[in-house]
Amino acid sequence: MNFSELERIRVEKIERMRARGIEPYPTRAEVSHTTVQAIQLYEQAESAGSSDPVQVSVGGRLRAIRTMGKVTFAHIEDGWGRLQLFFRVNELGEAEMERFRDDFDLGDFIQASGVMFRTRSGEITLHVHAFKMLSKAITPLPAAKDEVVDGKVIRHAALTDPETRYRQRYADLAVNPEVREVFRIRARAVKALRDYLDNMGFLEVETPILQPIYGGAAARPFVTYHNQLKQNLYLRISFELYLKRLLVGMLDRVYEIGRDFRNEGVSYKHNPEFTQLEFYMAYADYLQVMEITEQMVAYVAQQVLGTTTITYEGHTIDLTPPWRRLELRQGILETTGIDIDQHPTAESLAEAMRAKGMQPKPGYSRGKLIDSLLGDYLEPTLIQPTFLYNYPRDISPLAKSMPGNPLITERFEGYIGGMELCNAFTELNDPLDQEQRFLEMGRDYNADDEERHPMDEDYLRAMSYGMPPCGGFGMGIDRLVMLLADRHTIREVILFPHLREEDRPGEKKEE
Repeated sequence: MNFSELERIRVEKIERMRARGIEPYPTRAEVSHTTVQAIQLYEQAESAGSSDPVQVSVGGRLRAIRTMGKVTFAHIEDGWGRLQLFFRVNELGEAEMERFRDDFDLGDFIQASGVMFRTRSGEITLHVHAFKMLSKAITPLPAAKDEVVDGKVIRHAALTDPETRYRQRYADLAVNPEVREVFRIRARAVKALRDYLDNMGFLEVETPILQPIYGGAAARPFVTYHNQLKQNLYLRISFELYLKRLLVGMLDRVYEIGRDFRNEGVSYKHNPEFTQLEFYMAYADYLQVMEITEQMVAYVAQQVLGTTTITYEGHTIDLTPPWRRLELRQGILETTGIDIDQHPTAESLAEAMRAKGMQPKPGYSRGKLIDSLLGDYLEPTLIQPTFLYNYPRDISPLAKSMPGNPLITERFEGYIGGMELCNAFTELNDPLDQEQRFLEMGRDYNADDEERHPMDEDYLRAMSYGMPPCGGFGMGIDRLVMLLADRHTIREVILFPHLREEDRPGEKKEE
């Protein structure tokens, strides 16, 4: 390791500690309470009028040190909160006070034991009778100094650079408590989703991540190779086709929460590796799934935040059901002035778009042109929860067509905060129709088009045994957390987001 001057000083401290027989990375810690538990324990004794000493042993990272003559105040922080420590020469002696000043730096993990009390300023504090090093920090944290002024924590040199925060998430978490809270929100949201679905009688299952045929979504997959089987495999882009196989097998309500992988561009709402919830429910249609969706998202918000009203990008958003329902055709007409029903071909629709000053991409199918109108013009306007429904058949290869209108499918997408949150269908369960859809997708798209959907013979075989009518649903967990935590990029809610390769000093990049 190449150490800076500050790091070399800390390494020398490690060597001096070991020379004195003190291990800076001991095997054991004797921590009896978290910082929050220690404070609560003292408050309970105080409320009960008890005069018995409240003795605790706590551990945490040193966040501030203030020496004033024969006393030293410090603050430690653990994963739950922070606590003030009080060191005094009367109890510890000159040698121990000197050891603390010489050996300990901001960022070190310390164990401190003693008696809780309240200072004259009213802060609950641990009067330290013994302490030891738990882990010596060699590298100073990017925001190593906190100061308490009038009872408020003032953080100096905060870590705010996004590039550093995402690449060194460990440092980001260590110095930014609000970032730790984002991932607690994420964990609570996943738990609430599970609770909701479990209470509805759904069974949580696991399906393959490595798949011989990818499918269930319109996306380009990651390809890998199995050496023993001499076989190309794909990281899954969706759980859909495997979960629907389980409906054939008489598991009527199933869901999975797990990772999907899509070899596509990155943006504020896209990461190549992301977390998805999908569920499939026999004997349901997309209208029933709409009701479940709005109830489930509201339930999660209530469980996680204690309210169904959230703030996202400055907007106050009410998740309380029922959500707005808007037919896709009507939404596009309102935002662009184009009635897609009046343009039954790709050529006609492209001409109408050009007449409005738009620049449709050459070679796009009618469905993909409609999708671009949605993404570019309608989606940004959908701030309050909205279900867009009834989508073109050629961009919904797994959805059932509406009775009497084979070109429109029973599909909806849910939008909140100007972005898509979820996608759902009345699922296609006719194997002959499904085979024809696969053939059309293979014929109408180029081999390298990410919208191309491969033929899955085994899935068709499963369907031929009989699949019950069903409703299916998929939602990005990362986007849900973005909404709940009021974070404006997906990288803020993924612990270790994918980034471009880091530039190395002196290394010239290829053009």
